Amino acid sequence: MNSISKKRTKAFLIDIAISSAVTAGVEYILRKKVKNEAIHAIVTPTVVMWSLELAQLRKKGQTVGYKKMGLVLENENGTRLTSTQIIKRMAYRDSISTFDYLKNPKAFEQQNGQLLPHDSFSGTVVKEV
Repeated sequence: MNSISKKRTKAFLIDIAISSAVTAGVEYILRKKVKNEAIHAIVTPTVVMWSLELAQLRKKGQTVGYKKMGLVLENENGTRLTSTQIIKRMAYRDSISTFDYLKNPKAFEQQNGQLLPHDSFSGTVVKEV
């Protein structure tokens, strides 16, 4: 695994930990209003993580995990990241990207871990700061 790939993995784990803490607080509030367990198990964690990630990437191009690991998400053509681009990246990463990895793990990394399939799909690239 390349150094950028390792940093990306650690950054993602940091972001999941933060998201889990926020989700616990949101679920505490929602449990009184929403009785459906599927909402608490599937929808709430996804919405919280995507919302946090979208807000952070849109504002600074970094999540808390990316900042700790010295990474930044940039647009391929150098312009500011768009919300659509970030949402496409998250959706692809959390769905189709898993199947891409299972089909061909060796081809999963391109350009030393800067460009994964969800980055190619959304037109983004991860760089070290």
